[in-house]
Amino acid sequence: MHAVKATNKRMSKEQWLAYGLLIPTLLIFALFMFWPFVYTIYLSFFDWNMVKPTKEFVGFQNYIDVLSDPNTYKVFGNTFLYIVLLLIINCSIPYVFAFILDLVLKRYKNFYKGAMFLPSVISLVVGSILFTWILNPVSGPVAIILDWFGVEMPIWSKMDGWVIVVLSLITSWKVFGYNFIVLYASINGISREIIEAAKLDRVPLWKIFFHIVLPMSGATGIYVLIITIVQGLQYVFTPIKVITQGGPNYASANAIYHAYHEAFVLYRTGHSAALSILTMAIFITLLILEFKFVERGVHYEN
Repeated sequence: MHAVKATNKRMSKEQWLAYGLLIPTLLIFALFMFWPFVYTIYLSFFDWNMVKPTKEFVGFQNYIDVLSDPNTYKVFGNTFLYIVLLLIINCSIPYVFAFILDLVLKRYKNFYKGAMFLPSVISLVVGSILFTWILNPVSGPVAIILDWFGVEMPIWSKMDGWVIVVLSLITSWKVFGYNFIVLYASINGISREIIEAAKLDRVPLWKIFFHIVLPMSGATGIYVLIITIVQGLQYVFTPIKVITQGGPNYASANAIYHAYHEAFVLYRTGHSAALSILTMAIFITLLILEFKFVERGVHYEN
């Protein structure tokens, strides 16, 4: 009886210790995540320009203005296109590259891994400036090479569609290496016996990829999928800010940059807050759909 009480008392102390160790993390989350989120919801119901000493309560008018603004739908369309392009470039292609490097190539693996991962440690601001020079339609290296073949490079920063593609490529240059290394580690952890048995049975490589590698590394693939969606919402902010500032006529803006532009350029804080909350709602919806329809078919070892 005394032993049981002593055990319960010890477990109680361990539980309190565990909660105590969590407190610093919870305080950081509360200060830098929960409180800003609550305050953003609060601001979305007010008209305030960050200068006036008082805020004017307008109810749901900011949400109505956001939803009635045609630029909002253009920006959300741009955001969706960014996400699709980044999913193709930063999720699908790294999967194939990781598979080829792990199971097909036999030499210089470390060189290829280092070369692909290197851009991920370089500042995206530096990368944006570098690509602005490389892709300069007048004097950039790409424009000069195309001119040798009689091809004129379009002024992509002024063209709808093209500007989103180029900004997506710049962002992909930065984040491709991280996704590649994560997927490579996952594929490298798959049992070699299974893959060698498939090779002995002369199973084509594409079948090995789709029927063995893809299902057995699916958990990591889901992680990369979610991270890529987040990158589509956040990472593109930097090249937009550095190169286009959302132009021409909101053709390159995404939801995150548009919220920043409304708050810190136009000083429409309530409008920006309402847009941010709607963006959060869309992101949560995407996560719910992903967990409901994608993750349930994923293989988790053990």
